[in-house]
Amino acid sequence: MPSPPSPSTFPSDPEDSVTRSRLAPGAGIVTVPGAAPVLRTSGGEFLRIDTGGVTGEALVRRLAGGEPSGEEPQTAELARLVEAFEAGGHAVSAPPRAPLTGRTVHVLGDPVLTGPVARCAGAEGAEVRPITPDQVAELARAAPEHSRPEERVAVVWCLDSPVPEGLWDAADRLPDRRIAWLRCHREGSHSWTEPLAAVPADVTSRHVRLRRLAATPAHRELAAYWAGHRTPDTGPHPTEASAALIAALLTADLIAWAEAEAEAEAEAEAEAAGAGAGVGVGVTGRQSAGLPARRRLRRIDLRDLTFTEHPVLPVPDVAPLPAPAPAGTRSRSGAAEARS
Repeated sequence: MPSPPSPSTFPSDPEDSVTRSRLAPGAGIVTVPGAAPVLRTSGGEFLRIDTGGVTGEALVRRLAGGEPSGEEPQTAELARLVEAFEAGGHAVSAPPRAPLTGRTVHVLGDPVLTGPVARCAGAEGAEVRPITPDQVAELARAAPEHSRPEERVAVVWCLDSPVPEGLWDAADRLPDRRIAWLRCHREGSHSWTEPLAAVPADVTSRHVRLRRLAATPAHRELAAYWAGHRTPDTGPHPTEASAALIAALLTADLIAWAEAEAEAEAEAEAEAAGAGAGVGVGVTGRQSAGLPARRRLRRIDLRDLTFTEHPVLPVPDVAPLPAPAPAGTRSRSGAAEARS
């Protein structure tokens, strides 16, 4: 693991370091018989530990919360080693906050889905509140100066049906107010979770519809299905298991949004702190596998609880087509050009 920082960066009393931190959640020390101890990181990597003059047993007792033995004094070298663990994020002085702490999540839609979503988001630290479609429209209409990014608000709308035309038009404007916008709906035996949109350049429900129409040869039929030209719904409706899966996937998207915001804030603070000294500072967060959360469309099969992920991009605005000129005007202008 990286060399520990210089002693000047540590508390003057080694005991201050020795009493404050333990292994981070997910991290552990593997004691290989006949070899030096190895760190297993929360991400599953194995890193060799250069313990220097500290015994492996002393390090394990210290970071696992055990009592030191009488013949093992708490040395400055052990304190520096613990500080190196802290600097790498492998030891913490307090339990980490839940990932959605400080976020307000407004939930609306069909109870079979909103209930599990509210429970999952609340369990991850969010303050969950109900909201109505009219209140969503009010949020989207709020003047930009009335939008406070520090509130860190998200709206999650869950439907156990296709989306009626126009229902999500107002909510698609939420990212313009820096309000995160996340949604899901069901079409027959498939539920769709659409990408979370947090800024104006993100993917809205309108973009998803346009992309899906462009991707299928049955675009006329799909448009008619969305418009309500279909037989009555025959399900299947979400079961407790499939609703839990959908709620977990939506909560994962909320966590990805919260972590991206926190990382951006930390990077801005680090750059501001290093600007005076002319030092460039980089902040690297946990890299998730698969597609980015804000460019990922999921299709969940309610029959077997499997899902697939599909990349989706926003649809850029284009200039409207010019209005067609009256037929007589075109012919007269052509005749004038011919005479000239």
